[in-house]
Amino acid sequence: MSKPVVLVVEDDPAIRRGLVDSLRFAGYEVLECGDGLEARRILRGTDLDLVLLDVVLPGADGFELLPELRSHRPSLPVIMVTARGAEEDRVRGLRTGADDYVVKPFSSSELLARVEAVLRRSAERPADVAELALGRLAVHLERREVRLADGELRGLSERETEILRYLAARRGRAVSREELLQRVWGLDTRGIETRTVDMHVARLREKLGEDAGAARVVVTVRSKGYMLGERVEVSPP
Repeated sequence: MSKPVVLVVEDDPAIRRGLVDSLRFAGYEVLECGDGLEARRILRGTDLDLVLLDVVLPGADGFELLPELRSHRPSLPVIMVTARGAEEDRVRGLRTGADDYVVKPFSSSELLARVEAVLRRSAERPADVAELALGRLAVHLERREVRLADGELRGLSERETEILRYLAARRGRAVSREELLQRVWGLDTRGIETRTVDMHVARLREKLGEDAGAARVVVTVRSKGYMLGERVEVSPP
C-alpha cells in the first residue's frame, strides 16, 4: 500500500525530529529539511502529498516559499507550523494559500488530526488538470468526454474521469491499485481483494481506442500499478 508522502520543513532539529517520528509512527512516509533553499529544491522535484512548512527558516522563510509553491503546485496541501501565533500572521498564511496554520506548542495528536483533515479535504477537491492529449486523441476532463483521432466522441464515467485526473496530477510515478482505491473510491483497503481498478482501467482503455501496439495513455507498471504515459500532454484549466 502506498503511504502518503509528507515533507517536514523545520529548522529546529529537536522539533523536526519530533514531527518526523510522529508522522512515521502514524504510517506516513516522511522527507525532512531544515532550511528554505533545500525545501525549494525538494518542492520542485519531488512528488508529495502534503507539506508541513515552518515560517521562520534560514535561506527563504515560509511566507516567501508558499507563493512560489502555489504558483507551480497549486493543489499541494500545506500546513504552516510556527511559533508566530499573532492574528495577522495566521491571516497572512491562510490568505497566501496555506490549508491550515498550527501554532507551537502543539500536541502530536492535534497535528496528526490536522494532517488527516487536510489530506481528506485535498482528496475531495479537483486536481488542476483540464485536458489530456496524445497526438490527435484528446480527453476533456470537465466534459467527461474523449475525442478520438477520427473525430468520434465518447463519454467517460465519473470514475474513469477521476482515474485519469488522479494519474495526471501524479504523473511521473506509478500509482498502486490500493492508492487508487483509497483516493479515488474512498475505500479502506485493509483486507480487500478486488479487481475493480483493473476492470475500470480496461474499460477506460477501450473508450480511448487504444490498439495493442499503440502508446497507452494509462500505462501498466508491473508489480506497482498504473501511471500516465510519458508522451501524454497535460493542460491546466
